[in-house]
Amino acid sequence: MELIEWSDKFATGIPDIDSEHEGLIASINAFYLKQNENSNKDELVNILNNIYGSIHSHFMLEERLMQKNGYAEYEDHKDDHARLLDDLRDITTDLEHTSQLDEELLKAKLNDWFLIHFKTFDSRLHKLEQLIASNKKNQKGFFSRIKKLFSK
Repeated sequence: MELIEWSDKFATGIPDIDSEHEGLIASINAFYLKQNENSNKDELVNILNNIYGSIHSHFMLEERLMQKNGYAEYEDHKDDHARLLDDLRDITTDLEHTSQLDEELLKAKLNDWFLIHFKTFDSRLHKLEQLIASNKKNQKGFFSRIKKLFSK
């Protein structure tokens, strides 16, 4: 059984980011499966730490994209990333110090990320990528027209 099923509603339209989102969902589902198989706590903590690393790297990719393009909502988006990473770190720390994972808390936090963060922050980031692509296309057309005028 999967905890989260990939859906097109998670897609941003940015291929690298969508590919990473799908990979993160697969990793989280693999963790969930291991947790349901009653794997030992150290193995589960290691898996969560690996997921944390993957998510952190993914957030860095998004943040570089936002900085590179002067994204106006960069600080708010980055702050939400920090909150989500803190939540995952807290869940991992709790698991390290107890014998049982708080499955409901994990589900709630993942729901926050995949359903709320994707629909708000990442969907706005998708609009930025579309705008950048459109501007690049328009610039190419503009420079092509200018070149034609001066080559006559």
